[in-house]
Amino acid sequence: MFAGVPIVLRYNNANILFRSVHTSRMRLLKQDWRMENGLTENPNAFGPLTNLPDYSFKDGRPVPLGVGQKKRMIKQQQYAAKIVQLVGEIDYAVARHARLQEEEKQRRQNILDSKLKPKGDLLLKKEESTT
Repeated sequence: MFAGVPIVLRYNNANILFRSVHTSRMRLLKQDWRMENGLTENPNAFGPLTNLPDYSFKDGRPVPLGVGQKKRMIKQQQYAAKIVQLVGEIDYAVARHARLQEEEKQRRQNILDSKLKPKGDLLLKKEESTT
């Protein structure tokens, strides 16, 4: 070994550099242009090769789903169910908050109504008009 020369070991498809740098092969690829063009970092995560079936029948019969397609569909269904659940919780919280505000307003109004009562001649006139 020479002093100052990095040692490179190959292990499990990764280049490991000793002396302050540790990288893998995927990060060594310069893919900044993908991010600049609005594409995903991983080109295999989305697209026709990933989302469409591998083959088709000549008579137009549907093709069975692949393992990856089925996993993605189940994952998307779980996301949708979670979104519906959370939106329901938010709607409930908004309705509860409005109901609590209305109850508080009604309670305050009841307190004010109980404090301000007619006295003397006004009380007698009110009782005569109601009977």
